[in-house]
Amino acid sequence: MDRTAQLTAHAPDHEIAYDPPSTLPNGPTSLHVTAARVLDANWTGTSTVPSRRLYPHQWSWDSAFVAIGLRHLSPLRAQTELETLLAAQWADGRIPHIVFNPSVPLDAYFPSPDFWRSSSAGRATGAPRTVQTSGIVQPPVHALAAWLVHLADPGLSRARGFLAGVYPRLAAWHRYLLHRRDLGGGGLVSVVHPWEQGMDNSPCWDAPLARVVPAPARSFRRADLDHGAPEDRPTDLDYGRYVRLAADYRDAGYADHGREFAVEDPAFNALLVASEHALARIARELGATGTARHARAERLTAALVDRLWDPEREIFLCRDLRGDGGLIPERSVSGLVPLLLPELPAEIAAALVRTLTGPHFGTATHLVPSYDLLGEAFDPHRYWRGPAWFNTGWLLERGLREHGERERADALAEALVGTAGASGFAEYVDPGTGEACGATGFSWTAALALDLHHSTKRSKHLKQSTPSKN
Repeated sequence: MDRTAQLTAHAPDHEIAYDPPSTLPNGPTSLHVTAARVLDANWTGTSTVPSRRLYPHQWSWDSAFVAIGLRHLSPLRAQTELETLLAAQWADGRIPHIVFNPSVPLDAYFPSPDFWRSSSAGRATGAPRTVQTSGIVQPPVHALAAWLVHLADPGLSRARGFLAGVYPRLAAWHRYLLHRRDLGGGGLVSVVHPWEQGMDNSPCWDAPLARVVPAPARSFRRADLDHGAPEDRPTDLDYGRYVRLAADYRDAGYADHGREFAVEDPAFNALLVASEHALARIARELGATGTARHARAERLTAALVDRLWDPEREIFLCRDLRGDGGLIPERSVSGLVPLLLPELPAEIAAALVRTLTGPHFGTATHLVPSYDLLGEAFDPHRYWRGPAWFNTGWLLERGLREHGERERADALAEALVGTAGASGFAEYVDPGTGEACGATGFSWTAALALDLHHSTKRSKHLKQSTPSKN
């Protein structure tokens, strides 16, 4: 998410109301109630904004994570969340990273719809006609979300034709990525802007961005500095490079060649693999076999290992296609996310667990930092350069469980749920102390904490109800 591009002058009609941690009840329903309150406050009637005060539109991968949590409150709302996002799909299949709220003034948010040329005046080729959107994308977690939402209430899903409605759009989305974004020719998808990968200010982007001539500071307004500590945000130089890349991509008609910036990212590709598996399950639910999609997921997993695995560092790395074509030697949480994949070779899964729990990422709080604790660029508060985020924590909890690391998964889930509630559902936190950073009352934090809360409660119930082998 381009979290560095924020609300400028528009004041929201209301702010999120939630009890501060010191006054929260300590009963088993407290997390459910307070998380639901955040999600209700951020609900627009058809979708959920990440934060009323800072992010007043619909973001792509946010909505996928939000739907995963919403399924515990209202499966219908969860389905609607995804349907609203998919209705903004472009003709070429891309799902835009922002769907703009028409009630927010154009000049209240940058980059606005007129920057992306998605409005009726000067509309980009292929942009949707009924809504205004950005022109870049975000990680493809949507099919996984759709499958989990279906499982929450299969009867409602079938009655509404939910999967039948979303499947063609999800298939077109994957087709766009696989056919238009294999810029390295090795079978993996590339991102053409740091905002597409979702981890905007990661040190992984420092070297590729250094080649980009920044847009002048007068061409954009740093509203993000009005809402947080300047030292926690990207520099004007970095932000100018973000704007330059986005403007060049737009001016090239959104042609996917990645002239200045093209990077193969492990988390982006791992989420595509996970969603290919989910699409296969959706296909079977709809009466097809899904075999081809499972096979494609296996091929993508093999390509991920072949192109991005670093056996010496025991982590997946990004590949810079526009530099020397080599791997970027920065350890980030993105390189751990492939633990999510079921077909990952056992020795690689074991190595990832060692890295996750070792000195580069292991913390006393059990929270997972977004960047190497021992890296020169580590900063516990600066955007994606160290803080712990709840969506990546959720993915890693799922990955640990996938590979039989139940105790570690339980510890991570407990840390995520506890920190989410105690921080007021913060956007991100200091990985060492759990101190809240960024916005509070943040939607995906509330949603994923809610999902983990219900999942761990169900797991404990099943464990208690299973007869002893003795």
